[in-house]
Amino acid sequence: MIMECKQAKNKKDCGCTYPGCPRKGKCCECIRYHREMGELPGCLFSRKAEKTYDRSIRKFIEDNS
Repeated sequence: MIMECKQAKNKKDCGCTYPGCPRKGKCCECIRYHREMGELPGCLFSRKAEKTYDRSIRKFIEDNS
């Protein structure tokens, strides 16, 4: 089964504030990239925590505690 990428809608709802991110709106690429880096994607963080660009699991736990 091939799923259609809804990049335009995803981009509108994307919480990433990193300037020039080539994965904006491409959720599957974003998740893959951050997973390979041992991180979580910015959309899982609060707006305030996302702006630190610290995508670590430690920061995620701190943000959600």
